[in-house]
Amino acid sequence: MPNRSMPASPCPTPGALLMGDAFNMRHPLTGRNDSGIVRYCVLRNLLRPLHDLHDASSLCEYLESFYTLRKPVASTINTLAGALYQVFSASPDPAGKEMRQACFDYLSLGGLFSNGPISLLSGLNPRPLHLVAHFFAVAIYGVWRLLLPFPSPKRLWIGVRLISGASAIIFPIIKAEGFRQMFFPATVPAYYRAPPALKYH
Repeated sequence: MPNRSMPASPCPTPGALLMGDAFNMRHPLTGRNDSGIVRYCVLRNLLRPLHDLHDASSLCEYLESFYTLRKPVASTINTLAGALYQVFSASPDPAGKEMRQACFDYLSLGGLFSNGPISLLSGLNPRPLHLVAHFFAVAIYGVWRLLLPFPSPKRLWIGVRLISGASAIIFPIIKAEGFRQMFFPATVPAYYRAPPALKYH
C-alpha cells in the first residue's frame, strides 16, 4: 500500500485548528490517531485561561503548547508506522527478509515480547524509549537467530547489515519527528503544562 506520512507540525493559522486525520496522518498499518478524548481535554484546559479567542497571536502561542503536550504519543505511533512500513516493504535484500522474519518470531515469543510492541502499536504505551528498545531488540534477536547454531561469514555479514538497516530505518524517522520533542518534551517551552491526570504516561 502506498505510504503517505504527514506528521503534525506546528502550523499556526489564525482562526483554524486542524485535528483528526487533517491534523496528523500516518500509514494505514497503524492508522490510529492519538486519543481524541485526551486531545480534547488537553486543548480545553489549555485554552481555558485565554479570555479572548479573537487574539490570534496569544491563541497561536497556546496552540504551540498543545503540539508539545501531544507529541510523545503521536510521534511514537508515527515512528512505529514508518518503521513497520519500511520493514515489511517487499525487498529481495536478505537482511530485510531476516528483519521481517525476526519481527514475526519476536512477537510469537509472547509475554513482554508481544505485549510491549502491541501496546506501542495500539497507542496504550506512548513512550518513545520503549519503541526504540523493542525495535532494536527485534534486530538483535534477528542477528542471534542468524548466528545459531554456527555463525558463518555470510550470516555474520547479513547480521551487520540487519543492524545497520534497522538504524537507517528508525533514526531518520526520529529526526523528522523531532528528537527533543519525542524524548524530552518537558524541555520544549510551553505556556501550559497538563495536570497529571491528562498527561500521557
